[in-house]
This record gives sequence, structure tokens and C-alpha cells, in this order.
Amino acid sequence: MGASDTIADYFDFEEYDTDYRTETLAGVTTFLAMAYIIVVNPAILSDAILWDHQAGEFRDEAVINGTTYTGGEIFQMLAVVTILASIAGILVMALYAKRPFGLAPGMGLNAFFTFTVVVILGVPWQLALAAVFVEGLVFIALTAVGARKYVIELFPEPVKFAVGAGIGVFLLFLGLQEMQVVVGYEGTLVTLGNVLESPVAALSLAGLFLTLLLYARGVRGSIVVGIVTTAVSGWLLTLAGVVAPDVLTPDGSYDQVTNEGVVSMLTSVQYDFTPLFWGFVEGLGMITDDPFVFVLVVFTFFFVDFFDTAGTLIGVSQIAGFLDEQGDLPEIEKPLMADAVGTTVGAMIGTSTVTTYIESSAGIEEGGRTGFTALVIGGLFFLALLVVPLMAAIPQYATYLALVVVGIIMLQGVADIDWQDPSWAITAGLTITVMPLTTSIANGLAAGIISYPLVKAGMGEYRDVSLGQWALAVSFICYFVVYFAVEAGRVTF
Repeated sequence: MGASDTIADYFDFEEYDTDYRTETLAGVTTFLAMAYIIVVNPAILSDAILWDHQAGEFRDEAVINGTTYTGGEIFQMLAVVTILASIAGILVMALYAKRPFGLAPGMGLNAFFTFTVVVILGVPWQLALAAVFVEGLVFIALTAVGARKYVIELFPEPVKFAVGAGIGVFLLFLGLQEMQVVVGYEGTLVTLGNVLESPVAALSLAGLFLTLLLYARGVRGSIVVGIVTTAVSGWLLTLAGVVAPDVLTPDGSYDQVTNEGVVSMLTSVQYDFTPLFWGFVEGLGMITDDPFVFVLVVFTFFFVDFFDTAGTLIGVSQIAGFLDEQGDLPEIEKPLMADAVGTTVGAMIGTSTVTTYIESSAGIEEGGRTGFTALVIGGLFFLALLVVPLMAAIPQYATYLALVVVGIIMLQGVADIDWQDPSWAITAGLTITVMPLTTSIANGLAAGIISYPLVKAGMGEYRDVSLGQWALAVSFICYFVVYFAVEAGRVTF
């Protein structure tokens, strides 16, 4: 038996009726759909390090362990750290869990880390990293003893079957916003963007039409073709002078490419991220300075990440056909361990919570079914280390095409919901709609988990609700009470 057959057997290619070409294409698709995090995560976390607590403003440079670093150097450190943390989680997902899911520092969680914890609460970024590290250790322990699996299996059935459709609407909303097809509007919050005035919207819609046409015709790799074609078209239109720089290309990337040159860009990366590691070590020593704030931060990171990851895993697994008749993912503790390890490693080297990405559904739609897909994603993240500056040249609107396409596909999950049963209809309906309206998978889960026992009790069917499901509902209510109290300033530090 050759090495190729051995690898195929290890990843159970025959069981999932897949092959190397399909799994590789799926991995490339997912990577392209989530590669934006290599640029976006550093942009958000840089603000945490550059925030001056005493002056109450962002600086252009920061002192870490006695050495001054510019904002650009910090950005590149964080880009490298983002890649390494992603690889750590993805390797566990690929080789241990054997699932086709990609992981990286989570959007939303990185913003909470920077703007809520560091800027608003005044917690040093070093201490915030320590909180993420502790959260990761707690996740590892709870996953090892099966506690996370137990809690997720308590989710009401209508919630489990509604998560996929909820994530689909969420992806559609996010993608259309980034493509400027949906824009902000004071009267109704959002409205239709003017395609005639927005080059981004016009090119995005053209790319979306191409992608959907290829998908409808059954062309494998349609999402990859759509992303690459749209991104290249944006650059060609810019270089040809049809549109101004930084309109169809990411801010600053045009000047960097034309003035510095590609070779110069590739040789100017700040790969030494050890200052961030020593910052984490410093944060561990700060825990005893204010234990109450530390525990609150750990609790918030833990709660949001727990349910966000759970919702993502269930949603993308539904599209892949991995769920059983009860809506549970067999051996869910294995992919849960991947995000726990990724979070722990990521905190040690300088980034916020690592989680499973909803963009994984893009690769699943291309046929990815095994850990080999994740292995390809991890390999591409590794290669990205060699071209960190060039990753900034990929426009986000091009990658968000994948979210729109996959979002449409994920809406098929509504067919699994019993809309004739009021307890299912109300619970599932709230789960689906609250996700996009609050831009949070965890909030959508909360709406479903809280409403289910209340509706069941109102129908006189309270015996159908387990004690664990009541406990979950009460836990969410307590979480929101604390969250809103902090947000309203009624709890201060």
C-alpha cells in the first residue's frame, strides 16, 4: 500500500466517497473564504496594543518589554501570530477530529477583546491575553471530560435544526454588506445600495452572478473561480486607471505594490513575535491585581465562545450531512478540542480566541468531508507566512462572495423544521432571525434556548423540557443581565 492510499485510508476517503482533488479544492475554497482574517485580525488587535490607557487615545507606536515598536511592526507580528494560531487549531481538527473545518481567531471576539475589554473596561492587553489563555485551559478540561458535549446535546431539537438556516441568513447579511449591496440607512437601519454609484457593489454583483451561474451548472470550484476572478478584475480595473486606488483594492495596498514592489514587500515582514509572548507572560502576573475583573472577562470570553462555536459546528455539520436524527454531531468533543487547543496556543503567542469558522461551509459545499480538507487549509495558512504582505492585497468584497453563495445554500435547513408545531416554529423562527439581526450566532442560540422551555410550558407540555434545558435558559438570562449591566455602566471597575 502506497503513501497515497495510506493517507486516504486515514482520512476515510472511501467512507465519504471523496478523493484528493475534491478535498483539495474544498480546502482552497475555505481558505480563500477566510483568508481575510490574516489582515483583519491584526488590524483589530493592533488597537488593543496601541491604546494608551492614561491618555485615552490610540498611539502610532507602543512599548513592549522596554522596546518601542511601530504600529506597522505590531500589525505584522499579529499577522504571523494569527496564522500560527490558526495552524495550531487546524492541525488538531485535521489529524484528531478529522473534520473539514477551518479555524482562526474569531471575528467579534477579537473586537470584544480590543474595544470592550481593553478600551472600555481598561484591562491591559497583556491581562486580556491571560484571560483568553485561562478560557482555553477550561475548554480543554471540559472537553476532555465530555461536559461541552453534554451541554450542546441539551440544545432543543428545533434550535439544532434551525442553526444552519440562521447562519445562512447571517452569512447573506454579512456578505451583502461587505459587497455594498446592503448599506446603512438612518430611517430603516439598512437599505439597498446604489450599484450605479458603487464600483464595489457593481463588481461584486458581477462576480456573484458568475459564481452562481457556475454553481447552478454544477461546475466544481465555482466559488474559487468567483473569488479569484473578482479580485483580479478589481486590480486590473485599478491598474488600468478605470477606478481610483483603494476603491476596488484594499486601503494602502495599491501604493505598496506600485511603489515598494512585490519583492520588497515579501522581504519586509516582522516575523519575530516573541514580544507578544512576553507580554502574555507579563499578563499572567497581573491576574492577582484585580481578580474580579479577570474572572468577569474570562466568563464573558467563555460564554460567548462556547455557544458561538457550538452553533457554528452544528450549522456547518448540518450542511455536510454529519448530524444524526436528533440533530447531534457524533464525537463532537473532537472538533471542540481543536478550538480549545487553538485558543490556548493563540493566547500564549498573542491573539484572541480561536474558533471554528462559518466559512468552512464554503469548502463543504465544494465537497469537503474529511480532515484532509482541513489539512489543506492549514497548509495554505503556512504558505501564507511566506507572503504575509500580499494577503493584504486580496479585497474583502471578493472573499465575501463565498458567504453569499453559501448563505443561500444553507437556507435549505428550514425544510427540516416542523413549522406546524408552535414550539418548533417559535423557537426556530427566533433562532434564525436573531442571528443576523444581532450579528451573533450565540445570540440566536440564546433566543431559541430561552424561548423553547417557555413556549413548551405555555402549551402545557412542560414535561417535555428537561431540567438541563431550563438550566441553560436561566444561564443565558443571567449572562444577559450581567452583560447589559456592564454595557449600561451600572457595573463599573
